[in-house]
Amino acid sequence: MNMTVEQNLISKIKALSPQQVAEVEDFVEFLAAKSRKRAAFDRLLAIAPALEAAGVEPMTEDEIATEVKAARAERSARNQSGQQVGKDAVGG
Repeated sequence: MNMTVEQNLISKIKALSPQQVAEVEDFVEFLAAKSRKRAAFDRLLAIAPALEAAGVEPMTEDEIATEVKAARAERSARNQSGQQVGKDAVGG
């Protein structure tokens, strides 16, 4: 991003209300997450030919859903244990 565009954006953001600034921040975070998801999808597609060449059978939609559910449960458990550790450290 060139300096003029950056300065223009900063100027416009400074003119917004705190609520609008929060909305802009949420939107920027949404765009960043969208970009990360797209990059992850592209990496997944990049290994598909190697998996096929190795004879790995494609997963069914049910198998994929089960894997996703397990990964989310694992992440949630990690996040909860991390939050508990933080509470213990603060005496909460």
